[in-house]
This record gives sequence, structure tokens and C-alpha cells, in this order.
Amino acid sequence: MTTAVILIVLVLLVAAALAAFLVNRRKQEREGLRERFGPEYDRAIEERGDRREAEHHLSDVASTRDKAEIRELRPEERERYSARWTDVQAAFVDDPVTATRDADDLVGKVMRDRGYPLDDVENRADLVATDHAELAGHYRAAHEVGRRADDASTEELRQAFMHYRALFVELLAEPSGRHEVVDLTERERTQQTPPA
Repeated sequence: MTTAVILIVLVLLVAAALAAFLVNRRKQEREGLRERFGPEYDRAIEERGDRREAEHHLSDVASTRDKAEIRELRPEERERYSARWTDVQAAFVDDPVTATRDADDLVGKVMRDRGYPLDDVENRADLVATDHAELAGHYRAAHEVGRRADDASTEELRQAFMHYRALFVELLAEPSGRHEVVDLTERERTQQTPPA
């Protein structure tokens, strides 16, 4: 075999190895995004209509989140936020629209205090998905109802409020993962359900 043929074979082998490496790396990145973002991965692809664009966006979100210094809340902060949540929740019976807006505001304050970079509300759900993929859908659903709170039914507001609650409890959780926030009582639920 001539030197030229050997060089061509070596170049082809190196190119094939490099291609295999890049394909494998891309596959690992895709699986990492899918694992980290859960159902938000598929939602991003559907929303953007292009897998590469969606993956690029999710990578940017993950990078933004990873650069942030997310901290646990101190016990006194947890207590203060928990007390505030109890007040907001109690107000739901008399004024569900305002209480739902207050719940959204409170979730945003907790996120900000924990160190999430909240440049705009639209990025909030994406940032939630980086650490709490299963709750990002809750936040999106709640925020959608919150945007049209004045026109939403009491049942829609109640559902939105419960979505906010799920995220709030997770954000407030102690490092052990345990934290309780008082749930709506059965009496409060029946008072807020609109007549059929």
C-alpha cells in the first residue's frame, strides 16, 4: 500500500470516529435535556416547531439557571412566606381574582429570593422546569388563567390557585424536602365552586 492510500484511510477513520463522537455527544446532550426538562422538552419542540431550535433554547435556559446561585430559604423566611400564603389562601374565598394574582406574585417573590434570575415572567416557567420539571406545567396553566383572571370562572381560578400552591410548596421546601402549607378546607372549596 502506498503512503497516500494509508493517509486517506487514516483520514477517513479519524473522520468516522469524529462523526461518531459528535453524534454520540449530541445524543447525550439531547437525553440530558429530556431528563432535566421532562415534559417541557416535548412542549418546547412542539411550541417552536424545530427540535434544534427548542434544544438550543432549553440549553440556554439551563445555562442561565446553572449560573444562578440558587439558595435555600432560611427558616424565618419560610415562616414569613408560609404565613403570607395562608393569608392569600384565606382571601381566596372572598376575592378569588385578587388572591390568584397575589399567589402568582408570591411565587415570583419566593423565586427571586431564592436567586432565580427572573428577567421577565415569560422565562419563569422555563426556569421552573430546570429544577422542577413536573411543576412547570402547573405554573404555565396557573399563569394562563391569571392573565385573564377577570374573565375566568371561579373553578378556573381555584385550579390556578392549586397549581400555584404546588409550586409554592416545592419552592418553600426545606432541604429535607418537607414543608407543609395549609390546604383549602372542604368548606372553602364548596363555597368557591360556582353553581352549575
